[in-house]
Amino acid sequence: MKQKILVLLHCESCYNRDGIFTGRVDSLLTKKGHEHATQLAKELKDENISIAYRSSLTRAKQTVDHLLAYHPNTKVITDDRIIERDYGELASLKKAKYKKDHPVLFPMYHRSYDVAPPGGESIIQVEKRVYSFVYDVLIQMKKNKGNVLIVGHGNSIRPVRRFFENLSIEQMMQLENQRDKIFTYDINVSEKINEFLLFSKVCGYSNSEKGKICI
Repeated sequence: MKQKILVLLHCESCYNRDGIFTGRVDSLLTKKGHEHATQLAKELKDENISIAYRSSLTRAKQTVDHLLAYHPNTKVITDDRIIERDYGELASLKKAKYKKDHPVLFPMYHRSYDVAPPGGESIIQVEKRVYSFVYDVLIQMKKNKGNVLIVGHGNSIRPVRRFFENLSIEQMMQLENQRDKIFTYDINVSEKINEFLLFSKVCGYSNSEKGKICI
């Protein structure tokens, strides 16, 4: 039986609008962000959504609150394995100024796969926790047979898309402008679990007894 995973990036926050490294800083949605979330809710109103996953950050919560306006019975689960990347010492800094002041460091910290900003996370670290989340979602879907909504952040939905769209690391790191689209994956869950186990083995991950992915 085909089931559906719907993946969205939270709507525009104040720090997104202002070009600031956000990371774990709890920036709220802008007026434009609220309006966009309201529009997306209308696009999703006819979907059958059993569970919605989000991080603990307010911008994700505000987005989900709008999206579920037509789904009052949907269960909402907070899971910080899909929280935004920790930008460490770069959090709350203006991107344009940092790029001007540090032209060599900016691309390395901003879009490197395996280099973390000082005190922060690399994308590969984000990827490890996100893949743990993806596996658990697939197991849950196999048990409960419902469709799932995932509202993530710019860097936490990269690995989600990498897995479901069969992207290379390079393709994943080039993903931009993810906020304007609902990414929809119609899947056979049992097949996808087997695919994930092969994928995790090839990528150097293994499954623990609790269904988490570890290196």
